Amino acid sequence: MIAPYASDPARARGRRYPEEESSFRSCFQRDRDRIIHASAFRRLKHKTQVFVEHEGDYFRTRLTHSIEVAQVARTMAGALGLNQELTEAVALAHDLGHTPFGHTGEDALNALMARYGGFDHNAQAVRIVTALERHYAGFDGLNLTWETLEGIAKHNGPVLGELPYALADYNAEHDLELHTHASAEAQVAALSDDVAYNNHDLHDGLRAGLFSEEEIANLPIVGDAYAEVDRLYPGLDRIRRRHEALRRVFGVMVSDVIDTSRQLLWNSGAQSVEAVRLNGAPVVRFSPALWSDLKQIRAFLFSRMYRAPSVVRMREEVTQVVNDLFPLFLASPTLLPERWHPDLRDCDGEVAVARMVCDYIAGMTDRFALQEHARLMGKAH
Repeated sequence: MIAPYASDPARARGRRYPEEESSFRSCFQRDRDRIIHASAFRRLKHKTQVFVEHEGDYFRTRLTHSIEVAQVARTMAGALGLNQELTEAVALAHDLGHTPFGHTGEDALNALMARYGGFDHNAQAVRIVTALERHYAGFDGLNLTWETLEGIAKHNGPVLGELPYALADYNAEHDLELHTHASAEAQVAALSDDVAYNNHDLHDGLRAGLFSEEEIANLPIVGDAYAEVDRLYPGLDRIRRRHEALRRVFGVMVSDVIDTSRQLLWNSGAQSVEAVRLNGAPVVRFSPALWSDLKQIRAFLFSRMYRAPSVVRMREEVTQVVNDLFPLFLASPTLLPERWHPDLRDCDGEVAVARMVCDYIAGMTDRFALQEHARLMGKAH
């Protein structure tokens, strides 16, 4: 059952470049499939979530994180009567614009690009799916529907004030109505990102030995989950106990979003997707009580994981990699791969060259960035 405020593929706003519709897939299904087959999506398997990709086989990467986000998003979209294919498409695409080395690489690239318009990974995701993926005969990018592009661009809500250049350039030609909220489907995809990383960062931090089960048992939600597992399965071995507890943490977050959002959608009185966009506030949220609990969990992760000495040391090392590569390519852009040279010849001025260099470095995987740094700078990693 699809709710009246859901995105109906039969009423989608279409694509920038008109295409004949599929006889067996909706437009949102095609978007999802194009994202899965994109080169940028495949590269996510070697991009950092928190730990650099080569540090361990079991830690999440941007790819496994995106798959987990999509799974959560489909579950919540189904429970709320929303279009699951659109939700999944936005969820799978939400991290396409991430640099190598996660937020560390993004911070470094943003600082280096300050003179040329800065860098924002959400805007870069739009740039990837509208320009940088070049596989189709009739257009650059993936030619996604307006609804999917809107969801990617508004991953953090309405985009107000000065726009990142990568988003401003596209929006000037294809208005994504950045001042409004996104569809409920896109809001579900965005909140599923929070659900997924709050849960799996606890798991990865435990595996990395940055903190112990005893320490996180003092956190809200987590402590109750461990207590329930110990009551139901006394003496359970450590790995099973951890999994059973953290899957309960996951369940608490998902159930809270569904229950809270059902009430918000009802209270909004929205009878169309446009009403959701113009509602003035998100309709997909955590409850205030759970959000307060999550802030405590996030504060713990920030101090014990994201700022752990071993993680900080690696952040410093990979920041230097980006800081070395960017000026090198900017000064000698012919070092870029040959397939980039035709675009390079069309560049008008330093700003255009810098943005091309930014596109190239942002698309690198952790592994490739380290290899290129070693090759070009003569520094082993």
